[in-house]
Amino acid sequence: MQTQLSGTYSKAEQASPDARAAFIRRTYQHLAMAILAFMGLEFVIFKTGIAAAMTRTMLGGKFSWLVVLGAFMIVSWVAEKWAHSSVSKGAQYLGLGLYVVAEAIIFVPLLYIAVTFSSPDTIPIAAVITGLLFLGLTVTAFTTRKDFSFLGGILKVGGCVALGVIVCSIMFGFSLGIVFAGVMVAFASGAILYSTSRIIHDYNTDQHVAASLSLFASVALLFWYVLRILISLSSSD
Repeated sequence: MQTQLSGTYSKAEQASPDARAAFIRRTYQHLAMAILAFMGLEFVIFKTGIAAAMTRTMLGGKFSWLVVLGAFMIVSWVAEKWAHSSVSKGAQYLGLGLYVVAEAIIFVPLLYIAVTFSSPDTIPIAAVITGLLFLGLTVTAFTTRKDFSFLGGILKVGGCVALGVIVCSIMFGFSLGIVFAGVMVAFASGAILYSTSRIIHDYNTDQHVAASLSLFASVALLFWYVLRILISLSSSD
């Protein structure tokens, strides 16, 4: 998933207890700040009334969403490279900020659909479910201290397959459905375990920005598909 860095600090697994604890604390503080920034951006987008226009633009044509996904992937790649910079802290923070903005933009249509066509409780319930799943997975990774690095290859292959299915659904106009969303919830859960395991075993103690971006990406993916499932269930009532 993420590329390894040749950081100037030792790996968290090999660092002193104080250095390891400080790294983990900084990582989750930055994750919390990224989530708060995401929420703030969504609040501004919806409060200013531009969410509807953004949704129409992003979903306006048959291939509009494909273009959006392509742009998101390019921006995500750039943001990840910057966040993993071993040269500049500023570049690392710029990468994390860029990724948060990209996530906030790509989430607009889904959130708009949830706000417009689903129960008012749909988004809060999705957030709670996502939070509980993230907490459970995090506790599992830290208490077992199991190395989940083997998930890396599985996630790469699974991600490519999922992307292919999504592209085909856009091109040929078929719905992915609730089963696909459920599979992607499992995929995102695996990504959280993988990212958390890397925090324990692989990241250097100066890579808290990159580690927080990895976690944020996984949490956002989990929230996306939990929300999609709840929207589908709400619309079928």
